[in-house]
Amino acid sequence: MKKPPSPHYRHRFPAELISHAVWLYHVFSLSLRDVELILAERGVVVSYESIRRWCLKFGASFANNLRRRRPRPGDKWHMDEVFIRIHGEQRYLWRAVDQNGVVLDVLVQSRRDATAAKRFFKRLLKGLDYSPRVIITDKLKSYGVAKRELLPDVEHRQSRYLNNRAENSHRPTRRRERQMQRFKSTRQAQHFLFAHALIYGHSRPRRHLMTADHYRSVRAMAFRVWDEETCARTAV
Repeated sequence: MKKPPSPHYRHRFPAELISHAVWLYHVFSLSLRDVELILAERGVVVSYESIRRWCLKFGASFANNLRRRRPRPGDKWHMDEVFIRIHGEQRYLWRAVDQNGVVLDVLVQSRRDATAAKRFFKRLLKGLDYSPRVIITDKLKSYGVAKRELLPDVEHRQSRYLNNRAENSHRPTRRRERQMQRFKSTRQAQHFLFAHALIYGHSRPRRHLMTADHYRSVRAMAFRVWDEETCARTAV
């Protein structure tokens, strides 16, 4: 079977540079102009608009590649939803993480009712050949409705105090929301936050749970996987 062409083959800049720009934008709290400046210091002249287009075109596909490569998530899922404002209107960011803090998925929706909860559950379960052992949520009743319909045999714990892991996972999103001066549309928010959650989490293992040697080993593996999954061979 013939291997499909690299998604970068029609671009003037090499794959290594494109993937490095996307990595910089999602892993650090940088604006597009900040990334442009960093690359300029390295002798690469590229406009921030080109970087924006690279992030839009490749961010989600890079994130999906990373998700396929990661180990199977844990069997205890923490779920939470927070509000975000888009053009002055309130929207809800649904997020699920496992017991190790690995982000499973995010979804921006206009409501947090039972229909929205079921839509989020279906997105989480799509393509999985297993179910979680436990789900942990706050006391929003919508979770209970979705759980009874889609995960009837799974234990459900509801407590505002048990869900700190999911709530803490929102912190990078809040930082980026402030730095970006809020999101411009629901579509833009979903596209960015999905890519950001997966790329940021992949590049930042939970250092406080590891020895220094283990952390360096995990970090080196994360770099190798990123290179392999983004058609990059060497860093810029």
